Amino acid sequence: MEDFKNGVFEKIAPKTLTTRGAGMKPKLIVWGASGHAMVVADIIKQSGDYELIGFLDDINPNPINNRMSGLPVFEGRNCLEDLRRRGIDHIILGFGNCEARLKLAKWSLEQGFSLATAIHPRATVAEGVTVGPGTVIAAGAVVNPRAVIGDNVIVNTCASVDHECIIGEGVHICPGVHLAGRVSVGKATWVGIGATVVDGVRIGAGVMIGAGAVVVTDIPDGMLAYGVPAKVIKRL
Repeated sequence: MEDFKNGVFEKIAPKTLTTRGAGMKPKLIVWGASGHAMVVADIIKQSGDYELIGFLDDINPNPINNRMSGLPVFEGRNCLEDLRRRGIDHIILGFGNCEARLKLAKWSLEQGFSLATAIHPRATVAEGVTVGPGTVIAAGAVVNPRAVIGDNVIVNTCASVDHECIIGEGVHICPGVHLAGRVSVGKATWVGIGATVVDGVRIGAGVMIGAGAVVVTDIPDGMLAYGVPAKVIKRL
């Protein structure tokens, strides 16, 4: 096609680049090209809500393999303008870094993309739960009634978020985490794999909770905490 730039689309069949028509699924690209991006891509495929076009890698300018999970890996965010012109108007962030997800989600919206939400069909999300755009809920996760899940959150594999929890934007609830009822987790906080948080605890913004921690008291903003029971170790 005459308006390809720098061979961005040379390995994609032309039919995948046509503008979406009535009744067709919205086209989607996953921003990221690592292990978590593969997980997100599988959720997208399993849910069937979008047509997954490929991945975007702006970390490695010359990736070793320009395909992943059978789909192309586009090099650099400068190709996004071409993707938008070809009717690929949804994007989802496929990496774990909390602050980076929030920053690039904002940038993507400014470029005219919509943020996709990915919920695995074998996740359990109670009726009436609020789930923000850009959020990923992985296989085996459970989100119980009256929970509020913000924008660009990850509720990872087999994690549980119990009743009336409030999860701020950009939070990463890692695999196997268990949040009891009425827990609140602030913006861009990372709750490490296998951690447990007891009922009613408030975890602040920009916090990192270590793997396997048992959180029984509130954690202020911007702290690293770990252990059983979890203790504040230092300010990040």
